[in-house]
Amino acid sequence: MTPVQAWFLATRPRTLVAGIVPVAVGSALAYRDQVFSLLPASAALVGALFIQIGTNLVNDYFDFKRGADTVDRLGPPRATQQGWLTPRAVFTGAMVCFGLAFTVGLYLVSVAGWPLVVIGLCSLAAGYAYTGGPFPLAYNGLGDVFVLVFFGFVAVGGTYFVQAHGLTTTALLAAVPVGLLGVALLAVNNTRDRQTDAAAGKKTLVVRFGTSFGKAEYVTCLVVSALVPPVLWLSGAASPFVMLSWLALPLAVPPLKVLFTQSGAALNAALAATARLQMIFGVLFAAGLSR
Repeated sequence: MTPVQAWFLATRPRTLVAGIVPVAVGSALAYRDQVFSLLPASAALVGALFIQIGTNLVNDYFDFKRGADTVDRLGPPRATQQGWLTPRAVFTGAMVCFGLAFTVGLYLVSVAGWPLVVIGLCSLAAGYAYTGGPFPLAYNGLGDVFVLVFFGFVAVGGTYFVQAHGLTTTALLAAVPVGLLGVALLAVNNTRDRQTDAAAGKKTLVVRFGTSFGKAEYVTCLVVSALVPPVLWLSGAASPFVMLSWLALPLAVPPLKVLFTQSGAALNAALAATARLQMIFGVLFAAGLSR
């Protein structure tokens, strides 16, 4: 394991689609509304990725320090837990990423004004507080809310805002499936880790309410996500092309089968399949919204 490989894996590259899709959706709406601007859209993407990578590294650091990531970990290996990188290096990397996101945010503030100050600072604070600080969100059952708000409404709405200098109801509604598919990923993750999370005092919603809740949460996220495109179309907020996103729905079948028939490390397959669903649904959704 070279340092470059270790840092690359520490960023959790497979999760970065959760930062790319919201920017694609927000930019697609901006393009449709004839307010698309390449530089603000690109800056929004870079900033979102730095915040997500920083959040991933903070999560890596604090889950190791709090005992959630041990030799009994069922999910993909983590840099600190595996000893690829020192805890200090991982934490420093997280702060560097947050600093770079802040720098990108200064440009976006110059483009879109003071609301971006609030959005940016809240995003950075929440990224750190996901597993860090005196009241870590993920350890107190608020991780799901964090993902829905910041990877859905804030990311999609913020991307649209920096280009249009305003928000629309359509942009906010389009953020719902984007955020919920991120929550679906978290539901699989938390269902897989229920026992180790409970042992570490990580009180996720699945720890609090059981694996049946995790499965119900996952199904709810998929169903609501699937319902948003026809609502947008039938309400006149989007063209029929938004229904292109339904071409991705068959991809929901494999992870559902795994989630309802397997447990433990076997759920990693459902996690990967859900990430694939999120990516393809998001791309098709964005393509449909742009028309």
